[in-house]
Amino acid sequence: MKTYRLQAVILAALLAGCAAEPDAASDYVLVADMQELMYHVVDPAADVYWSAGGVIVDAEGEHFQIPESDEEWEALSNAAMTLAESGNLMLMEERAPDREAWVTFTHQFIEISRQALEAADARNLEAVFDTGAEVYYVCTNCHAVYAIETLRPTDARAN
Repeated sequence: MKTYRLQAVILAALLAGCAAEPDAASDYVLVADMQELMYHVVDPAADVYWSAGGVIVDAEGEHFQIPESDEEWEALSNAAMTLAESGNLMLMEERAPDREAWVTFTHQFIEISRQALEAADARNLEAVFDTGAEVYYVCTNCHAVYAIETLRPTDARAN
């Protein structure tokens, strides 16, 4: 069910962009700023991906989160594809805070997201877990430069 909501949000954003008047300098229309793109597209897709290959330890013991049905594997694949293609949205001129480190971080994000897609499509749970960790590292490395408040809200650099 979560997959269909994520797909509906992405489709709505794409359709809204198609319905708007294009900028004279480009063929695309910016619908969301970076924070909105992260909140509505990237974070939900990452959550789907990360929840598929992990272990939850609580008072009742260990609980493995493993995709079991074709639908769950498809949701995982869709999430990885959303992550990979979101990288291209992050590279749009109006969203990129600079053209140096931002582009490098974003290309790293796209590449690891492509590997996450390959892992999901291969139904390789170990690779899903490993690439999920690498997606996390790429995200936190970028956030340490551009969104420190998401990592350490009390850090003086976040203000």
